[in-house]
Amino acid sequence: MADTTNRLAGTAYLTVDGQSYMVRGEFQYSPSKVTRESIVGRDGIHGYKESPMTPHISVKLTDGNSLSVAQLNAMTNVTVVAELANGKTIIGRNMWTVDDQTVSSDDATLDVKWEGFSVTEN
Repeated sequence: MADTTNRLAGTAYLTVDGQSYMVRGEFQYSPSKVTRESIVGRDGIHGYKESPMTPHISVKLTDGNSLSVAQLNAMTNVTVVAELANGKTIIGRNMWTVDDQTVSSDDATLDVKWEGFSVTEN
């Protein structure tokens, strides 16, 4: 059996409400709830402003014959779970899809992004 203690990247498994999806790549997530921007004046740094941001999970999927793009688009209260090669489990609860889910027939892929109130790393 291979030792995987140093593995950081490579594989990802994704389920949405328990249904598995084929992950092509480009899995990304952000548990961040705020973004900060420095405030700089003519006389130097004044501080920063803080704005809320939406935690999110995004991925490039393979458009298999069991995938329904319409069902992806209709998601408004789902649990997204990803298991990553580094051992982390990413969980987004009560998430909804955003942006356009357009399939590329050149390589049978589509980008999907979910946003919600909370994304956690375990």
